[in-house]
Amino acid sequence: MTHDHDLELRPTAAQTEAALNPPAGRNGGDLVVETLAGLGATTVFGLPGQHALGMFDALRRSDLRYVGLRVENNAGFAADAYGRITGEAAPLLLSTGPGALTSLAALQEARAASAPVLAISSQVPTRGLGGGRHGYLHELPDQAASFRGVVKSVHTVRTQSQIPSAIAEAWKSALTAPHGPVWVEIPQDVLLAQTRLPVVTAVDASPDELPPRPELTAVAADLLSRAERPAIIAGGGVVRADASGKLRQLAERLQAPVVTTFGGKGAFPWTHPLSLQSWLEDRHTTDLLEDADVLLVVGSGLGELSSNYHTFEPRGRVIQIEADLGKLESNHPALGIHADARLALQALLETVSERADPAAPERVRALLAKVADRIAAQELTLEQDVLASVRRALPAGSPSLWDMTILAYWAWSAFDAKSPNTMHSAQGAGGLGYGFPAALGAAAADPTRPVLAVSGDGGALYSIAELATARQYDLNVTWLIVDDGGYGILREYMTDAFGQPTATELTRPDFVALAESFGVPGVRTTPTALADDLAKALAAPGPSVVVLPAVLRMFAPTHLGSD
Repeated sequence: MTHDHDLELRPTAAQTEAALNPPAGRNGGDLVVETLAGLGATTVFGLPGQHALGMFDALRRSDLRYVGLRVENNAGFAADAYGRITGEAAPLLLSTGPGALTSLAALQEARAASAPVLAISSQVPTRGLGGGRHGYLHELPDQAASFRGVVKSVHTVRTQSQIPSAIAEAWKSALTAPHGPVWVEIPQDVLLAQTRLPVVTAVDASPDELPPRPELTAVAADLLSRAERPAIIAGGGVVRADASGKLRQLAERLQAPVVTTFGGKGAFPWTHPLSLQSWLEDRHTTDLLEDADVLLVVGSGLGELSSNYHTFEPRGRVIQIEADLGKLESNHPALGIHADARLALQALLETVSERADPAAPERVRALLAKVADRIAAQELTLEQDVLASVRRALPAGSPSLWDMTILAYWAWSAFDAKSPNTMHSAQGAGGLGYGFPAALGAAAADPTRPVLAVSGDGGALYSIAELATARQYDLNVTWLIVDDGGYGILREYMTDAFGQPTATELTRPDFVALAESFGVPGVRTTPTALADDLAKALAAPGPSVVVLPAVLRMFAPTHLGSD
């Protein structure tokens, strides 16, 4: 008996002929790029190195677009942003040893933020695998061990026939919720050797779905339906799962106020009557969330930043929907639902009862008024005006990528992202240097919209080399550098803790002249001219730099007991 699927597996005459007579001149690197193309990749990021040359040679025989950065960690940040913006696994091609290890900080950020990055590195020749000390260039006793605690999965290839399946398995891992970075390593000799294997044409690596268990969503729906003061915390998992619409429907049905985490910016409309916005570093917000008799946490592990530095102590029942199993109940006892946010919210929408609570919008207004009064009492007009100028200048649908800098910390709480999946920062792992290279990745993902990068002068110096990348590929990125002469937030922390700062002051270049030396237009602006200068830069095609000399201050924290 012949089944239909047997017929599907049977090659056509043309396929058989192509398989029996593959093109000449291919090597193991061709199997890599053919597999990536077969999986649906269109753009790859990276930096060549001696052991990886087989992959890079194969790129010229493929239709893949290559965006080459100047530092491996920056290439990782670019791939991270590309993965966040597109929801696709972003290939990152690296070389052995120093090149591979230089990407670790970027991969840590991708893991913390659930960004799908497919890192493919070369390795020493096959006979050097296994920890023997052969003295190969770039040799590590166990290169994979350096990545095992950072990425979702590690895949080591030893023969050419393993390449397509290993990359497909890694691709599936990267895109199965929770998204994240994965690691594939392929020995130099495997990449360089000529191959007679057929061209890779069709690769199936569909990610696994992660539906909620129905008995758990039934309990959750009952708790939410009967709640008197429900509230919702929406994290980055809502954005990654493209579940913002379902979140809004559920919040409106329950009349539940919603606060978004810093990683969940844009998951809920900023000006919605139920929006608590993102003021998580505020005791008034913490009090309201603690007072909820049922708190629904979607796509967040309630980590340090999302819990007002672990001062949040809920008194009601907590329902936590989280795709990362390790985060379930990791900080607070809860009804833990291990599921993709979109599927879990859909299940709740199908079973939850509608609540009437005309007082809910008033509670939201009262909370936001308390927050505004607290900030207003601190005389932070400059900071608020600068952030408002950035918002006025940036088109509503344009992505913004933020480094670890004081203006970004303000933006976490006070910036209206306008729409989901447009505001991204390095708050997952908290490393410097994210903003500009990530913005290059976002611009590669969608060249039709201008992209904004925001850095301080300290973080900017991590990424100056990528001005060459921006110019080479003519990427539509405007880089706002807030120049305060040092590591501004560390200056504040040390002054508060010790009375004076140490190691925070920096000699820095003339950023405008430096940008222009790369052929990138630059302008020095002022707080009053910022909105106009930034809007002009964003409207012009190609890269640009806007430098704002300004010393900004943070609003007072509330987790230390101040009001």
